[in-house]
Amino acid sequence: MATSPVSAIRTERLTAAYGDLRAVYEVSLELAPNRVHALIGPSGCGKSTFLRTLNRLHEETPGAWVEGRVLILGEDVYAPGVSPMPLRRRVGMVFQKPTPFPFMSIAQNVAAGLVAEKGLSKADVADRVEESLRRAALWDEVKDRLDADARGLSGGQQQRLCIARTIAPRPTIVLLDEPTASLDPQGTQRIEELVFELKREFTIIIVTHNMQQAARVADTTSFFYMGAMVEHGETSQIFTAPVDSRTKDYVTGRFG
Repeated sequence: MATSPVSAIRTERLTAAYGDLRAVYEVSLELAPNRVHALIGPSGCGKSTFLRTLNRLHEETPGAWVEGRVLILGEDVYAPGVSPMPLRRRVGMVFQKPTPFPFMSIAQNVAAGLVAEKGLSKADVADRVEESLRRAALWDEVKDRLDADARGLSGGQQQRLCIARTIAPRPTIVLLDEPTASLDPQGTQRIEELVFELKREFTIIIVTHNMQQAARVADTTSFFYMGAMVEHGETSQIFTAPVDSRTKDYVTGRFG
């Protein structure tokens, strides 16, 4: 009998809270590998908290706690003995505001993601830096100034640099928390084109408030509301034939 392929991510009745405030409530969701998955919903509905539970960043907040299960390629990441640091190399994250490391060059920023890997020679690191910058569609723009301060890049370039740094350790999953919120339309377009290319190698989850962006880049979409995952499905179905009236009201702009 053929076995079903392992999901990239599966959550089982996942609840995440800050003290007494439950930001995510009993979310069960299954996401396939090598696809782009969008999380949509109004501000404060739990999207970013859900994202941060997947690589255990949520627990870094004082008073934060999690119940339920998160399985990455079948492994329960909250099981006893699972270390968060190796997990975060497998499940990389890019934040809303570009965060190049200060006082470090472009090359050093990308190489920073490789510090934990043992046995890499200087040549290996240089090759991985180039590989990651190429995958992030940034190499041709910076190859002649790799030693320049990364903060001299434009906002859009800085965000692609952060993506290069995130994918340098060759993760399985890339989490994007509103990665274009602070970018101009041109920078946004470059990131969206990049997301489309990167799904060939990575499973991508993107939090976005931009309905058009979700429709353009995502294969599947999940609608969150007041901490609950209301509806999940193929993006075309979510936007054209949602099952839940709340989803319909949100994607048609009646609230948000």
